Amino acid sequence: MTYSLEAYRGKTVLVTGATGFTGQVLAKKLVAAGANVRAIARKSSVLGDLEPLDIQWYRGDVFDPGIIDQAVDGVHYIFHLAAAFREVKSSTEGYRLVHVTSTELLAKAVIGKQEFECFVHVSTVGVHGHIEVDRADEDYRFAPGDDYQNTKLEGELWLRDFAKENNIPFSVVRPAPIMGPGDMRLLKMFRMVNKGFFLMLGGGKGMYHLVHVDDLTNVMLLSGITPEARSEVFIAAGDEPLGMVEIAKIIAEKIGKKVRIIRLPITPFYAAAYLCERILPPLGIQPPIYRRRVDFYTKDRQFDNSKSRKLLNYEFKYTNELGIEETANWYKKNGLLD
Repeated sequence: MTYSLEAYRGKTVLVTGATGFTGQVLAKKLVAAGANVRAIARKSSVLGDLEPLDIQWYRGDVFDPGIIDQAVDGVHYIFHLAAAFREVKSSTEGYRLVHVTSTELLAKAVIGKQEFECFVHVSTVGVHGHIEVDRADEDYRFAPGDDYQNTKLEGELWLRDFAKENNIPFSVVRPAPIMGPGDMRLLKMFRMVNKGFFLMLGGGKGMYHLVHVDDLTNVMLLSGITPEARSEVFIAAGDEPLGMVEIAKIIAEKIGKKVRIIRLPITPFYAAAYLCERILPPLGIQPPIYRRRVDFYTKDRQFDNSKSRKLLNYEFKYTNELGIEETANWYKKNGLLD
């Protein structure tokens, strides 16, 4: 059975991380569906396209108990997308506050609330680390590689145990890397290709699995209203993974450029990243290269999305080519490739 987003009409829905790339798309869809949308945003957050929409804002930290108590009162659904910025200067405690403490506060605030219908928790496929099989599913072993992924996993596992113990309806969504209009994380790759070359470190394929933000937010919304999704975990990834060289070639085609693939040995880059991370932060300088970014080329990411298709009855709309083309057009329209 296919469930309609009309199920959110008249419901009170709280979104954390609403000012982020994915959060904005999700919040707009909820408003369009007729939900009474609430959102938590830091005082420094820019509301952008969301400012004119009928959204009730709670300005403060997502790990502030006072903010949580106000925002959660009377809600039917929670979409917990909030994530800490992934920077070397971010502390482990900073990640824990956003990924773990906030999750604990939100979940504890809805215990015993009869009107509450579902807590949709957004994790990451990064908790699986390097994928050593053809396609990893939701039960694949965990191997988080940094504080961001470690605390994301900690928050997810805590919620799954706590929610089951306290009869809180929930679903977990683990997104793959996200593309689509508004994305800024892939911009570096597009700019490199726009200059006519693509640097590929090491000799591997660098398998990468993308998901379009429209598909991702649809999976999130369906996981909140589909009875079969209760207590389940879903990987949100497109139908096919790609090697990074293939992605670079598709980007080149979509922006009308020729691209030269330049392969370089990876060991010197690891050494340089290690030294930068040790020496520069104490001097107040943001490192130009991190080991995490070098890992981008060495860790394969390829996933099985059949559970989302089966239990949510969802067919992913975007091919890699269509998603990359749409993302490229948005970059060009906004002058980001000049």
